[in-house]
Amino acid sequence: MLETILLPAVWTCFAAYTTWYLTSAKQYAPLTLEEARLLWKIHKQKAQCKAKRWREIHHRGKIIGFQCECGYKHVQKKPIVT
Repeated sequence: MLETILLPAVWTCFAAYTTWYLTSAKQYAPLTLEEARLLWKIHKQKAQCKAKRWREIHHRGKIIGFQCECGYKHVQKKPIVT
């Protein structure tokens, strides 16, 4: 009796966790310098930001985002499984 309830419950929990992990886990997506600059310009227009400078955010030697002088950070991430 216990196996008929416990085993399906464990498998259901495992399937739910696996689905959650595969859909919510993310990894960094590299950007080119031009893409980062364009994203910063879009940020300036949308937020009416007055900042004059921005800096690149690097991860393992690649550009993954930028940080504006105003404090805004953008990091490009993509799901592990698409």
